[in-house]
This record gives sequence, structure tokens and C-alpha cells, in this order.
Amino acid sequence: MSPDIITAATNITNTQSKATKRAFVTFLAGNGDYVKGVVGLAKGLRKVKTMYPLVVAVLPDVPQEHRNILTSQGCIVREIVPVYPPENQTQFAMAYYVINYSKLRIWAFEDYDKMIYLDGDIQVFENIDHLFDLPNNYFYAVMDCFCEASWRHTKQYEIGYCQQCPDKVQWPTNFGPKPPLYFNAGMFVYEPNMATYHDLLQKLQVTEPTSFAEQDFLNMYFNDKYKPIPNVYNLVLAMLWRHPENVELEKVKVVHYCAAGSKPWRYTGVEENMQREDIKMLVKKWWDVYEDESLDYKQPVNANHLASAILEAYDLKVVPAPSAA
Repeated sequence: MSPDIITAATNITNTQSKATKRAFVTFLAGNGDYVKGVVGLAKGLRKVKTMYPLVVAVLPDVPQEHRNILTSQGCIVREIVPVYPPENQTQFAMAYYVINYSKLRIWAFEDYDKMIYLDGDIQVFENIDHLFDLPNNYFYAVMDCFCEASWRHTKQYEIGYCQQCPDKVQWPTNFGPKPPLYFNAGMFVYEPNMATYHDLLQKLQVTEPTSFAEQDFLNMYFNDKYKPIPNVYNLVLAMLWRHPENVELEKVKVVHYCAAGSKPWRYTGVEENMQREDIKMLVKKWWDVYEDESLDYKQPVNANHLASAILEAYDLKVVPAPSAA
């Protein structure tokens, strides 16, 4: 038997083993149409030929029908229990943000060494597997923007200061230290860890909820470990009109359809900015992936079976190695 054949069979098993320690993960709640976003994400990851699976953390209110759809698309469905912040009078930027605290449960997925979290309204248009190789013990995400009206309660918004263009409006010295870098929590690279998981839940109970819910909380918690990555890994669509000078659309790998009216499966084009040609192009790109039946999940060949088939094809038998004892 050729050494190349033996190496190929070994590499298949080694690659499969490595893949079981890493995964993409997303979050799904309720019985609405967000399941379409997750299906689109699963097919998008398949199109860019990722070697890692997609885990979907679902709340108990996700119906079995939707779970079956996800499983049929090759997703690993894991039910989680909701997480709620302390009760207070905070007005969240969006009413549904409160349920997003449940995303903290993904830190308990310790059967994986490293994971990349992606919101269900995200699509991956180029392979980003290399992000799994970023150095450990940091939290990686893309910087957000302070320019939207939901930031109007902040000093940043009041004076027009934004970390996306920090030289445009200087932070006044009499305001004290500059605000810390702030990331968008729709995409991040992290390491599951039970100690971190329990600490997150404990600190949540003594931290007053704020407008952006779990995004604000994660920014506070990981402030010292946060490392920015380029916005090609999480293009928030509003960047196209807020900071076009910072966007090279042809280089974007990950698109986040979080602007009002931009969810492709709900797109009507009537909301503000939704008739832009770049928005229409990106919505079409999402639909092209979602409707491509060739990207539907197909049961892969088991690596052990494939290795056995290679040996059988060469009429070879596996002889157990003698005991070292």
C-alpha cells in the first residue's frame, strides 16, 4: 500500500479529531422566522468550505419543527435554559434584547476548545477558519460605532465622537479618560470555560442592565481581554453610510444584516437606506446562498469507514499492534 494512501487515511482521522474541538455557534429563540437566518448561515458556512460544524444554542420555545430543519441542515442543536438579568426599569434599545443574555450559556460548551459566535442574521461569504488559530486567552470582535440614535444617551453621541473615526472629533480632556474600545457582540471568537461561565452568571446578577443588554455586559466583562479584529469579519450594514471610508466591500468576509429592514428573509426595501444598491446587492447574495439546493446538507462519509474502504480496496488487513506491556 502506498505511503501516500496511509497518510491520507491518517490525515482524515486527525482532521476530524481537530474539528470536534472547534465549532461555530449561534443562538435561536422563539418560533418565528429567524430559523431562516440560521439555515442561511449553515449553508453559507458550507459554501465557504469550513471544516468546523455549526452549533445552534436553542431556547426551550424553539419548536421541534424548527429543530428538525436545523438538524437536516447539518447543525448540532443544543437546548439551553434562558438567562435573565436582574429586574429593573432599563429601556433596552430593542425589546427583544433582554432574551439575548441567554447567549452567556455558550461559555458552558466546554467540549469545544474554541468557538466563533455568529448571530443568526449574519452571513459568511469567505472562509474564516483561520480565526480559530488566533492566540488563546483573548476575546476577539469587531469594533462597533457610536453614531446611531440608540446611543443618544451617551457623551459619545452628544459630541459626535466615534471610535470608527477618532480623529474627526477629539475626546475632550475635561471629560476624563476616553471611552474604552467597544465591540459589536454579533460575532466574536472566544474559549468556552466553566469558571468563566459561572463568573459571567454571577456578575450578571450584580450588574445593572443597560440599553444594549448582553453586548454592554460582555464589553464590560471582557474589557481587559478584548482585541479588535478588522471589520471585514463583521460588517454591520450601517457602516456603509456612517463610515464608508472604513469599508472595502469587495474584501468583506462576514456581513451582519442588523440594520432596520435589512434581514434578507424579511426585506421589503421600504425602510431608510434599504434602496441603496450595495444593500440590495448584499441581500441578493444572501438569497443566492439560501436558495442554492446544492448547499443543502449531505451526510458525510465517516472517516473510519473511509479509511477502512481505502485499506479494503488494496486488499489489506489491519493488524493490531503488540502490547507495549
